[in-house]
Amino acid sequence: MLTMKAKYALRAMSELARSGEQRLQAHELAVRCRAPGKFLETILVDLRTAGFVESRRGQRGGHTLALPAEDIMIGDLIRAIDGPLAPVRCASVTDYKPCRDCPDPDVCALRSLMRESRDALSQVLDARSLRDFALADAPPAAPH
Repeated sequence: MLTMKAKYALRAMSELARSGEQRLQAHELAVRCRAPGKFLETILVDLRTAGFVESRRGQRGGHTLALPAEDIMIGDLIRAIDGPLAPVRCASVTDYKPCRDCPDPDVCALRSLMRESRDALSQVLDARSLRDFALADAPPAAPH
């Protein structure tokens, strides 16, 4: 399940993608994303640490994308904020940990089902770029 933290991160990244070269300050992003300001600031730190956002302090400061939007995959953003996509750790590719109560992970039907669901989710999220998402997430144009 996608957390609120990941939802706000995706909204913020979508706004940054649409802003192009323009730097957006955290409070402006919070307003645009309808996100609590302090919470969004911690999310921006996580996104910067993960290499998706560049930040600059000062009067001309703000946040921009560190990479082109077409090079950032939605699955990678979600993993950076929420961790593995797998619904259980034993089904994770990046953070595998066997269940304590499982006698044999290699034949576990639950693990197999969760791996299949993880693969389906990953197939969608890893094929969608931030650019695609930002275009789909754009507010409708005002009528003339």
